[in-house]
Formats: sequence, C-alpha cells, structure tokens
Amino acid sequence: MKFENIKGSIVAMITPFHEDGSVNFEVLTELLERQIAGGTDAILTLGTTGEYSTMSHEEDASVVAHTIKVVNGRVPVIVGSGSNCTATQLEKSVEYQDMGADALLLISPYYNKANPEGMYRHFAETADAVHIPCILYNVPGRTGCSIPVGVVEKLSRHPNIVGIKEASGDMSYAMKIAHCIGPDFALYSGNDDITIPLMSIGGSGVISVYANVMPAMCHQIVADYLGGNPARAVENHLKYLKLMNDLFIEVNPIPVKSAMNMMGLNVGPMRLPLCEMSQEHQAVLRFSLKEAGLL
Repeated sequence: MKFENIKGSIVAMITPFHEDGSVNFEVLTELLERQIAGGTDAILTLGTTGEYSTMSHEEDASVVAHTIKVVNGRVPVIVGSGSNCTATQLEKSVEYQDMGADALLLISPYYNKANPEGMYRHFAETADAVHIPCILYNVPGRTGCSIPVGVVEKLSRHPNIVGIKEASGDMSYAMKIAHCIGPDFALYSGNDDITIPLMSIGGSGVISVYANVMPAMCHQIVADYLGGNPARAVENHLKYLKLMNDLFIEVNPIPVKSAMNMMGLNVGPMRLPLCEMSQEHQAVLRFSLKEAGLL
C-alpha cells in the first residue's frame, strides 16, 4: 500500500518475545491482526517501542518481512531504519524498501550528536537513496539531541521527506516547526498525551504506544478530532489520559508490554537492559487498566 499523506493512529508496535528472548512470530501475527481489526491506520515496526536497539540486524529483517507478509497491503507498513551511523541507516533503508516497506522512520543520530549540517546530511543522503517516503523522528530524550528547527525546515522541502514524528513533548518546538506542515509534509505526535494539542496546530495524528493497548479507541480519538467531532475526541482523550501517562511510568516499552501481558496478550519479556517493572508500578498500571475496563 502506498504511503500517501496518512492521517490517523499509527501504532508503534511492540515486538513480542518468547521467554528465551527469541521473537514470537505467532503472537506478532495475532497482534498485527488485532491492530487491523481495531482500525489502526498504519503499522510502525522497529521503532523505539519495538526494542530494535537490542535486536540483531537479522532479527530486524525477519520482523519486517513477517510484518509485511501478514499485513499484506491492508494498511501501510512503516519501518524504523534509523541509526547513529548514516551508512548503516542507508543500508537498512534500502533493504527494507526492497522488502516492501511503504515508508521509513529515520531517527536523529544518537550519541554522535551531529552539528546541524551533519544532521541535515544524515537524513538527506538516506532520503536521496530510496524512493519510498521518509519520516523524521525527533526524540531528544532518547538521542541526546533535537533536530534543529532550521534543519527541519530545510528537510521539509526534500521531495522524499514527508513528515516528522515529534516526540520531544515540547509544544514550543512543535509550534516552531508547525509552519512546515503542508500537502507534502505532515506532523505526527510521538507522545500520546499531547496528540490533540499537536493536531490543533495542524498535526495529522499520532504514532502511538497507547494504541498497542487500545487500538480502536486510539483510532477513534484521532478520527473524531480530524473528522469534525473534536468534543468527543477531547472527552475520550481525557478519559484515558491517565492510562496513556501510566504507560510511561517506567521507560518505554516496559509498561506497555507489562500491560499487554496483564491483559492476556502474552507478549513476553523485554530484553536486557530492560527488565520487569517494580511491584509498586505494576500495581499503579494494573489499577489504570482496570479503570479503563481492560481487566
């Protein structure tokens, strides 16, 4: 399926594991079908939530291949191909494109913390090398650096860069790049708790962790807001805001995988250095799930 100005709820998929740490493809199939049945507008695999940082390149490729096969064109599949090494990012981007990905998510170069020109080239050279759309990923809490506003402005004019996942949580930053939004460049919230504020300045939806737990509701909130029923969107967003926030009570994806296991979805453990939640936080999360009617 062609990725073309997608609006709505894009789930940032978790990667389910067996107890021995290997990828659980049977459960992955079930989760993908659950998302599509819930109305999710696109699938993101190998994002931060998917624990790609602790997976081998071979495992990454196998998850991408399986996801593309199961989804089978029913919704667009976006693949996180980012790296702090531009050459690696370029290699993975071309590979995933050739496997059938509909779009790519490119993260700012973590640890290296490039200067503005290096940051620009990191994205532009990758976008030049592929023919499927690329989405920038700004998440300074993970990378240690934000994509400078001027770099976003410049990249927004690149014919193969179609949007940004803005996950800084900084509304001032979002406001500064909002003028880049147009027919060829979209803004997606990377933080579930501020999806509606970002849509209010022209955002096209959310790349969501929360959607792993409540795919139909996440889709409904965005569809209502963009479709002319903002009051209902706000009502539901506020209704489930505590759960959205509690899914980040510890570092993502520890809480969301814990929540899914509590719900009986059997997604398995995290990979070290991520591990199980504290007992105190498990109790908080379990209470939020009960309040949301999920337990």
